[in-house]
Amino acid sequence: MNLEAHLQPNLVLDGPVTRLTPEILQKYQIKGLVLDVDETLVPIREQKVSPEVLDWIVEIRQVSALWLVSNNISQSRIAAIAQAVDVPYLFGARKPSRRKVRQAVEQMQLPQNQVAMVGDRLFTDVLVGNRLGMFSILVEPMISPTATPRPYSLRNVEVALSQWLGVSLKITQ
Repeated sequence: MNLEAHLQPNLVLDGPVTRLTPEILQKYQIKGLVLDVDETLVPIREQKVSPEVLDWIVEIRQVSALWLVSNNISQSRIAAIAQAVDVPYLFGARKPSRRKVRQAVEQMQLPQNQVAMVGDRLFTDVLVGNRLGMFSILVEPMISPTATPRPYSLRNVEVALSQWLGVSLKITQ
């Protein structure tokens, strides 16, 4: 498999993770979600999960098993977020390393092709999901409304490089 194929999400959402509905999961026969944390569920500098995300978790949990897998090395931060949403977690994952994502999938006891890796980054979240044969879902970053936009974020560089390689980021929901 070439780099372009490894970076191509199976699904691109037009918005944050809260746009991922039970109907979308059922359409693609997804029974488990491995969720990135920073900027997928919670803005990077925030400690609390928004009421909107909490409501989304309650809705999604009815049709899908959930795990949080974060590259963040702060166990206290990820544990607090995981506790707030009542979801098991792994931190310090070093995605696109497959080890901790594979561990989460194994704990779900589901086939990898029925589990989606959901995140806001191509070179970590989408790449690891595709390397494991999972369904990969790219979402828009969850950014704090008070944050100053970063015109040259790492995500923007990833998107530009991926598109140069031929990856399509056309909205596919």
